[in-house]
Amino acid sequence: MQLPQQLTPISHAALESLFESDALSHWSESTLEQLRYVAGLSKFVADTLSSDGQLQQQLPEMLQAETRCDSYRERLAEQLAGCSDEMQGHRVLRQFRNREVVYIAWRDFTATWTLEESLTHLSQLAEAMIFETYQWQYKICCEQWGTPTNAAGEAQPMLIIGMGKLGGGELNFSSDIDLIFTYPENGETEGARRSIANAQFFTRLGQRIIKALDQQTFDGFCYRVDMRLRPFGDSGPLVMSYAALEDYYQEQGRDWERYAMIKARVMGREMYPEYQELRQMLRPFVFRRYIDFSAIQSLRRMKSMISSEVRRRGLSNNIKLGAGGIREIEFIAQVFQLIRGGREPSLRQRGLLETIDAIEELEQLTAQETQHLRQAYKFLRRLENLLQAMADKQTQTLPECDTEQLQLAVAMGYQQWEQLIADVQTHMANVHAVFGELIGDDEEEQQDIAKHFVELWDMAAKQDVLEQILETDIQAEQSQQMAETIIQFKKDLAKKTLGPRGREVLNRLMPKIFSAIYSHKDAQFGLPRVLHLLHRIVTRTTYLELLDEHQAALIQLVRLCTASPMISEQLGRYPILLDELIDPQQLYNPIPLESYQSELRDFLARIPEDDMEQQMEALRQFKQICILRIAAADIAGVLPVMKVSDHLTYLAEAIVESVVGQAWLQMTEKYGVPSHLKDREGKGFAVIGYGKVGGWELGYNSDLDIVFMHDSPVHSYTDGKKEIDARQFYLRLAQRIIHIFSTRTASGTLYEVDTRLRPSGASGLLVSPTDAFDEYQRQDAWTWEHQALVRARMIYGDAPLQQAFAKTRHEILTLVRDEEKLVKDVSEMRVKMRDHLGGKKAGRFMLKQDPGGITDVEFLAQYLVLRHSHEKPKLTRWSDNVRIFESMMAQGIMEEGAAMALTHAYTSMRDQIHHRNLLNLDADVAEEKFVSERELVMKLWHEWLE
Repeated sequence: MQLPQQLTPISHAALESLFESDALSHWSESTLEQLRYVAGLSKFVADTLSSDGQLQQQLPEMLQAETRCDSYRERLAEQLAGCSDEMQGHRVLRQFRNREVVYIAWRDFTATWTLEESLTHLSQLAEAMIFETYQWQYKICCEQWGTPTNAAGEAQPMLIIGMGKLGGGELNFSSDIDLIFTYPENGETEGARRSIANAQFFTRLGQRIIKALDQQTFDGFCYRVDMRLRPFGDSGPLVMSYAALEDYYQEQGRDWERYAMIKARVMGREMYPEYQELRQMLRPFVFRRYIDFSAIQSLRRMKSMISSEVRRRGLSNNIKLGAGGIREIEFIAQVFQLIRGGREPSLRQRGLLETIDAIEELEQLTAQETQHLRQAYKFLRRLENLLQAMADKQTQTLPECDTEQLQLAVAMGYQQWEQLIADVQTHMANVHAVFGELIGDDEEEQQDIAKHFVELWDMAAKQDVLEQILETDIQAEQSQQMAETIIQFKKDLAKKTLGPRGREVLNRLMPKIFSAIYSHKDAQFGLPRVLHLLHRIVTRTTYLELLDEHQAALIQLVRLCTASPMISEQLGRYPILLDELIDPQQLYNPIPLESYQSELRDFLARIPEDDMEQQMEALRQFKQICILRIAAADIAGVLPVMKVSDHLTYLAEAIVESVVGQAWLQMTEKYGVPSHLKDREGKGFAVIGYGKVGGWELGYNSDLDIVFMHDSPVHSYTDGKKEIDARQFYLRLAQRIIHIFSTRTASGTLYEVDTRLRPSGASGLLVSPTDAFDEYQRQDAWTWEHQALVRARMIYGDAPLQQAFAKTRHEILTLVRDEEKLVKDVSEMRVKMRDHLGGKKAGRFMLKQDPGGITDVEFLAQYLVLRHSHEKPKLTRWSDNVRIFESMMAQGIMEEGAAMALTHAYTSMRDQIHHRNLLNLDADVAEEKFVSERELVMKLWHEWLE
């Protein structure tokens, strides 16, 4: 073993202090010669030796042993038993690990043993460290919280399952250790003052084990402990019982978890009998009884993800992840294990080399192919170990620095780096040829979707890679925030119960979703809304398939969610609405205004009249479908604001008619029909709409302000089996109507209903007889109640009631009023309303309540009608503000310019509220908006009311 001249100074500098101090005076010349060689190749060995006086004493004796792994556990247990506290224990663990790893590195660099011996020592060292830490901490935890037991009082152990290379006995030099913690049965601890649940005990124990191995201290750390392979990953419990583990893998186990489980092995040989029960449970999950060709597609997809990461992170020269690297050899072995392992016991080995032997014996690959795989695996694993042992760093990327390249080449037995690289490339090419033949690439899938959208989904655990894709390929703003949103969405999915079919569809669908989202300029709004909606529907595979198969529906969904959180929330809450997205023609064409009643009747006709629950549910679904269509047309610019309100109002009227019909059916079935209706058609009942519904001005979130009337004489009774007074009948009918509106079913409530505008308000009768309504309006109503009457109309009722209400309204509105009192009453009510409802925000204009806003315009219209109708009775004809201003103009009350400007101010502010409704935003805008409109409204208010 001769160091090249270039590396001699490195060795000399590393050992200078040791030779000066005579620390190695007891070493033999041959051992010192080896030391000079190893120190020129490994900074880690030189540094550890320099800082550890005890190792300087022990190493020559250690190196005389052919093997040390048989005594790892015994020696470590003895040292831990002598620890008085946790800090001392952590020190023992770290020193033990470092000393033994120096021995392993020495043997690797001097090539005095085989690769298999090296991997065995590394794996058994890790197992000893893990299991003896468990034994040490279990004892301490039992003293603190009692011994965990099952229902029969039997002590319960915790099993630590080593995954990946640790499980396969093939751990590399600076590897993480992948673990899963589990215990047999639930129960409680015994023997302590206060018992705790087993789950709690084992969680605390698991945390202490991780800390003992993973925490960085003055002496360094033992291993990076990775628990992400456990059920539900980072978001799952740290420890699970056997039963919970079995449920998870049966219901939710992913393909990659099947691969991981092939190598799973319990730590500590005394735990093997305990582990057999669990292994039997898991076997059907890992090894299918049938020949499972679906595994190839899954492995191909995983490989595609790894290739993307290699490319994105610029991981060229990576002997693990690159084309033909160690990972591809592992994939090749796993393909056969997963496809045929259920049938062929020889393919259920944990070790990779044994698996390759079994593949050759079963003639699944040719002798030459298996020979290539074996040679490449041994070569690359030795190279990986030496690469990591140079500085005890977890890396698989070949060095770029000349000195490190030479060190690695010499350690591998080459004179020059170029010779080493040539052999590396040959081995990797041989592996990739087998891999390509067997697994192929995933290129044919998702050809119509840009690769970066596929990667955006595949890489959704790696923030830096996502940000790079978003910034470079997609050129999205707020890339950090978007990356966090995508990562969180994927984490949340881990907690959902998705079957294999659901996951498969999702993997196909997500790149299409991203492609659609990022075709919009407002992608930063669309992304969280669409992902929130998907999170709500993701367990319903049928809906995912609908979106996957109907590109147009997917595009509509993204478009609507991007434009409106209100719509995305509706779709998430009621996924049945997704069916509406399939036909864009229908989606953007709301029902014609005159057809809402007939369409609703048809919609309900499929449900038996007496099935009240289904009828109520159908009413809500009809409303949601219609609102989705109205909003879609609104977003697309097909409907102006006045038309949006018309549609929402006509929809409400159709629903009111249907609800009255349903309530009537229930009441008459029970009580019969009031006797005064014997010789006439109709129900003798009316619904008066006030405010927005009265003025054809409903918004997306509007309540219904309604008042009920009937025209029953005093001595009318019902004619049913159970006879009651007709007025009592109408009261119950009204209560039933309110119940149908406000009951919360699976699809929510129908409308919030407000009946406080009835005579005498909340203390008055719920249903007014027509004569009592008339009398109240003439004798007891306040000015504000007459104002409300301006915006009132009958939205449901028989002709006699229609005439009675129209007569009362007209006569009340055309009364001669004291002008001074009218101005005072209207102004005071406006101030009172602003004080009560106005919530001022700094720097914002509240569209409804602030001076110059919508309510001022409405009050102006009401004031002008009450002020001038006695002279101009035609002013009472309309209940909506726009046509009131048209009438004012026609009747000469307002000049055309003022009326048009007021109408424009009113409609543009309402339009703004509509769109803010769609965005789930409050009805306020920046102070600098609508300045001229507000000034005009305030000027006219001043002219007329001040």
